[in-house]
Amino acid sequence: FHHGVAMTLGEGTSRWLQLVLTTFVLFGPGWQFYRKGFPALLKGAPDMNSLVALGTSAAYFYSLLVTLAPGLLPEAVRAVYFEAAAVIVVLILLGRTLEARAKGRTGAAIQTLLGLRPRTAQVLHDGVAVETALDAIRVGDLVLVRPGERVAVDGVVTDGTAYVDESMITGEPLPVAKSLDARVTGGTVNSAGVGNSAGAGGGTLTFRATAVGGDTLLAQIVRMVEAAQGAKLPIQTLVDRITLWFVPAVMAAALGTVLLWLAFGPEPRLTHALVAGVSVLIIACPCAMGLATPTSIMVGTGRAAELGVLFRKGDALQRLASVQVVALDKTGTVTAGHPALTDLDLAPGWTAPEALAIFAAVEARSEHPVAAAIVHAAREAGVTLPEVTAFEAIAAYGVRAEVAGRMVLLGADRLMAREGVSLGDFAAREAEIAAQGRTALFAAVDGKIAAVIGVADPVKPTSRAAIAALRAAGCHVVMITGDKEATARAIAAEVGISEVIAGVLPEGKTTALERLSARGPVAFVGDGINDAPALARADVGIALGTGTDVAIESADVVLMSGDLQGVVNALRVSEHTLSNIRQNLFWAFGYNVALIPVAAGALYPAFGVLLSPVMAAGAMALSSVFVLSNALRLRRVRAGEGRA
Repeated sequence: FHHGVAMTLGEGTSRWLQLVLTTFVLFGPGWQFYRKGFPALLKGAPDMNSLVALGTSAAYFYSLLVTLAPGLLPEAVRAVYFEAAAVIVVLILLGRTLEARAKGRTGAAIQTLLGLRPRTAQVLHDGVAVETALDAIRVGDLVLVRPGERVAVDGVVTDGTAYVDESMITGEPLPVAKSLDARVTGGTVNSAGVGNSAGAGGGTLTFRATAVGGDTLLAQIVRMVEAAQGAKLPIQTLVDRITLWFVPAVMAAALGTVLLWLAFGPEPRLTHALVAGVSVLIIACPCAMGLATPTSIMVGTGRAAELGVLFRKGDALQRLASVQVVALDKTGTVTAGHPALTDLDLAPGWTAPEALAIFAAVEARSEHPVAAAIVHAAREAGVTLPEVTAFEAIAAYGVRAEVAGRMVLLGADRLMAREGVSLGDFAAREAEIAAQGRTALFAAVDGKIAAVIGVADPVKPTSRAAIAALRAAGCHVVMITGDKEATARAIAAEVGISEVIAGVLPEGKTTALERLSARGPVAFVGDGINDAPALARADVGIALGTGTDVAIESADVVLMSGDLQGVVNALRVSEHTLSNIRQNLFWAFGYNVALIPVAAGALYPAFGVLLSPVMAAGAMALSSVFVLSNALRLRRVRAGEGRA
């Protein structure tokens, strides 16, 4: 271009035209480099903007001197580099534009989640559905959702039956049946009548809003993903330290390059020195280093969210990749957490309706899944529940309450032992129940044993396959439970777990994790209040999204589906993301190690090759685009077996 213009308009006119155009580029779109770069340099903390500002300024002002006062320089070094300065700025700005577009794609998961929210919903006012803006819906409003429509906010069904597609939240492909008292989540779709049978309810649901705006589960998920995407992994700290010293080192290398060319280079030495020095400054911009980790984190955590895995803490993404031991709670984690009453053996003087009424009244206050089985059995029997006073939940033991003036204890044998209640013949019956993989608990009234209760909690259909996948991935899988040894071993045998730690209290779970940590980093998976200490103690705490709020708040990772396959998916995403970060860092550092010497002129003595600043700018921009493109490959990580 330069030579073509010079031949057409003459050398002098060409230089003045280049001066005008380059001045416009550098002090127009390119001004951002100087506005940020030189202040950073003066503060002693130079960054990539400083490198661009120094390199282009050197080329520009040298060329300006040649144009305005050519007589001050020997004729051999009167070349101008306006074109190089302008093209460098244009290429870097183009690279940043491509970066911005690629970064927009890295945040696609967030945009997808936000796109799940409908703009309006049908709110019932005096039985009439009125289209209402999402922001105008309040807690307590009755909302109507027809087949094919999205659920606007979180709520509890008050009328109707339907199948709801929750795959966008949990990752589970099959629609979930919803009826009276079932919870619905904002962003999910009422799929009744859309490709499946809705059943007798016609597919229209009415629900009462329980959470709106920023309190909905979808809003919480978005906040979790944003927090994880903005987090720094431990590996990023090392990169930051290297980058801190990298820019000054590059500036020193550029200065050394100029001095070496001036001392030993061929004529015109000043021209060669300027070209090589500017090329070193431009090619070594640490853009790729700065992008290597955060872009992979953004894409990886976003893909995890699409698979129903939420990283509440960004560093858990790195810690999970090194996990060697996976410890699982039993109830609600390996098993479905929806137990059914199977045995009710009563002491003399008790009838089943009377006992069920008292026991269910007490357990109705408890959050434990076993309690729900007793309450459900009482409802099925149609008994009336008496009033309960002075209720107390005793973690890992059971519950105590006063019912119609009588003191009732319900819980494990250790609760009876602590309260001095003799089990009598019921101790042998407990062993029989436990041997069948059921959970046995006792009831005592006014200090005397009243019943032994058997509850069966079926294993989740996917537990065995997920545990096999964890073992295939090289993880040692252990079950830790407060249940009896016999019950725990029966369940463990069913799902393929060889090591069981049973009969432990919540603090006993943390002790067990400390022992297991001798084998390597430990992940603990749980869902209940009594799992919170273990979730906090583990190297990585993984809570099921179907569990209690306390458990979720104590965890590093949340599985929205409540399925152990989510643990496998979390491991896969973690492994792929860490591998992707290593690839990016290898490229970023390898690129600089290989091309800085080339830019300095290492190939010139043997091959006569001297990299131009324009080529250096192009290489730098391409390195950043490569890192971003590599990070975007994480969007293709699939749910599957084992690690990467």
